[in-house]
Parts: sequence; structure tokens; C-alpha cells
Amino acid sequence: MIQMSNSSFPTEFLLLPFADTRQLQLLHFGLFLGIYLAALLGNGLILTAVACDHCLHTPMYFFLLNLALLDLGTITTTVPKAMANSLCDTRAISYAGCATQVFMFVAFVTAEFYLLTVMAYDRYVAICKPLHYGTIMANRTCITMAAVAWGAGVLSAVLHTANTFSLPLCQGNALDQFFCELPQILKLSCSDAYLRELGFIIFCFCSGIGYFIFIVLSYVQIFRAVLRIPSKQGRHKTFSTCLPHLAVVSLFLSTVMFTYLKPSSVSSPSIDLLLAVLYSVVPPAVNPLIYSMKNKELKDVVRKLVLEMIFTARKLPFTLHK
Repeated sequence: MIQMSNSSFPTEFLLLPFADTRQLQLLHFGLFLGIYLAALLGNGLILTAVACDHCLHTPMYFFLLNLALLDLGTITTTVPKAMANSLCDTRAISYAGCATQVFMFVAFVTAEFYLLTVMAYDRYVAICKPLHYGTIMANRTCITMAAVAWGAGVLSAVLHTANTFSLPLCQGNALDQFFCELPQILKLSCSDAYLRELGFIIFCFCSGIGYFIFIVLSYVQIFRAVLRIPSKQGRHKTFSTCLPHLAVVSLFLSTVMFTYLKPSSVSSPSIDLLLAVLYSVVPPAVNPLIYSMKNKELKDVVRKLVLEMIFTARKLPFTLHK
């Protein structure tokens, strides 16, 4: 670890490498490239399908469009830099780059948590209060809810970034993570002022627990309402609109909560690295797959969109030749 003798604000940070040998670094680059391209393709198809098909212009798909945008932002904040470091055999990230990464990551992750809560409320209203759904989930209300989620993410990012990077960092500049993660940066602080940021993180975490309880209670009411539906086909159709969201929530929250609540006895750089990949890289790549597998409406639109793209690609050489 490099000690900062002249300044408490390093000019750069050193990220944790995935591997020491060149072959494994290139393997990591290829693996992350595949995951990143899958995330771009999946979320891009969802964005295009929801934007272009009028059948999908409903509150549920409007929130899904926002979720796809947040997923793209989350994975783009961390993965390209990790790929570049592996390809160039370096660990460095500039001070400004690290601050930007922290800001963007906190903003996207916080906004996604709020949005998942809003999506749970949307499903609750649609299933438990179907007669009032159009009134409660009006266009203006949906836009306001999405704007609040994005605004909460930006506000949280401003406060966390300002608090963290105003601290003197004199414990070195090496981070035990493949991206600039707040807890890892706080470990470098040599001042008791880090308790201020730690307290703010605890406050945000407690607030998150409240939203998590709200999601759980919403789904308890949803399942009770679904089980009262007499027809098996009706229950299956209703479940198909809820299970993808529940799977996304479970994947996202379980990895995040285990990452920050696990005992220190099971903490190690390799385990922390794996957990960080699970909550920051895997969800943006698999969320489109989860939603498209169970949602027939979305699956049909995406299939139609893919077929049109293939047909256009096959027709293009003939058109150019002609």
C-alpha cells in the first residue's frame, strides 16, 4: 500500500486486479465483454420495444423502461473501466475518475432501489385494486414517481460523494475492489470524520429496510389476492406479471444486503470481489432475461423486433447491390 506523505488527497487510486497472470487478465476481459454486450443488447431491446410499441405504453412497462436505463447506467459505470484495466494490465484510476464512478454508481443503485419499490406498488394496485388502477396510476403520477426515484438517486449521490471525498485519505491509495466502492474508500481515511459518512450510510440503509418491508407487505397482499382468483389460468396470468419483478428484487437486494451485512469473519478480498460482481454486474445483464421469459406480451414484441432487424439486415446487401 502506497502511503501518502505529502498530501492527504491522492492523485489516483489502485483498484484490485482480477488476476495476476496475463492469460487470466485477458480471460477476465473477454468474460466481462460478453456480459456487458449481453446487458447492452437485452436492455436495449427492452428500451426499443417499450418505446416503439403502443401496446406497451402502460405504467408497468414505463417503469420497466426506467429500470433498463438504470441497469445500463450501473453496468456502464463499473465494467468498461475494469475491462480497460485488464486489457492494459494496469490498476490505476484517477482521483476525479474515482469520484465520478462513486457518484454515478450510488445514483443509479439508489434510484433502482426506489424504482423497484414503485414497481411493487404498481403491481399491488393493479392486482388488489384493479378498478381504481387507471385513476391511481395516471400518467402524471407515474412520471412523478419515476422522477422522484431519479432525483433521490442524484441527491444521495451528491451527499455521499461530497462527504467521502472531503475526507483526508492518508492510509494509502489501494482499494480492495475492482471499482471505487464507498466502504473501501472510507477504509483509507485517517480522520474520525469518516464517522459522519458512516452514519449517513447507516441512515440510508435503515431507510432501505423500510422500503424493503413495504415491498414484502405489498407482495403478501398480492399473493393473497391472487390465491382468491378462482381460475387456474387467471392465477397463472396474474403471477406472470409479478414473478419477474419479485425475482429481480430478490436478486438485487439479497446480494446487496449480504455484501454489507456479512460478518467480518467471512470477509476477504476474493469474497468481496465476487459479491460486488453479483450485485453490480450480474443483475443488469440478467434482468432483461428475467422479464422477457415470463412476460408473454414483452416476449412477443421483442421477438417481432428481432425478426425485423434480421430481415432488414438480410435485405440490406441486395438493396445496396441494386
